[in-house]
Amino acid sequence: MIKKEKYLQKLLPQKFYQRDTVTVAKELLGQLLFHFDGINLTLGRIVETEAYLGEGDAASHSFRGVTPRCRTMFARAGKAYIYQIYGVHHCFNITTELPEIGSAVLIRALEPLEGVELMQRRRGRYNLRDLCSGPAKLVQALGIKKEHDGLSLAEGVIGVSRHGLSVGEVIYTTTRVGITKAADLPLRFYIKDNQYVSKK
Repeated sequence: MIKKEKYLQKLLPQKFYQRDTVTVAKELLGQLLFHFDGINLTLGRIVETEAYLGEGDAASHSFRGVTPRCRTMFARAGKAYIYQIYGVHHCFNITTELPEIGSAVLIRALEPLEGVELMQRRRGRYNLRDLCSGPAKLVQALGIKKEHDGLSLAEGVIGVSRHGLSVGEVIYTTTRVGITKAADLPLRFYIKDNQYVSKK
């Protein structure tokens, strides 16, 4: 519990997420994403994100409006949006801006920091580089479940604690990964030269 309280003291406020999605996606880099399951704390430093802008962004789930799958994207800022891919894996996003916009930031990669042994057991992998270097990998490593969809990050079960970039770290901007629509938009951001990024 002591470790959890340490990170709760620096929990990012809701107003952090109520801003422009691109700004939030960039400023999440370097911050600490954690999950406390009631017993164990797992935590990693965010090193890669993607912005999904809602209306006008054909790659966004919210492009055509509210559907059962993307309803959470239209919730207030600072909520967990979790969806399934390939019928098996899940991805973790954080809602941004105003509810009617339907925008969110996908967390694509983490640098594992706390609860590493538990992450390794959950993933069945032992190389640190393999634990959280992809959106589905980090969800599995942190023990995030579909039932966490819609959870407010202010509740402290899943949250982001303030940390920031280290001196000399640079944000690199490029196109998003694994999409066919709006694939030319420069909406993927990562810490340059960080070994835990999913794809350079």
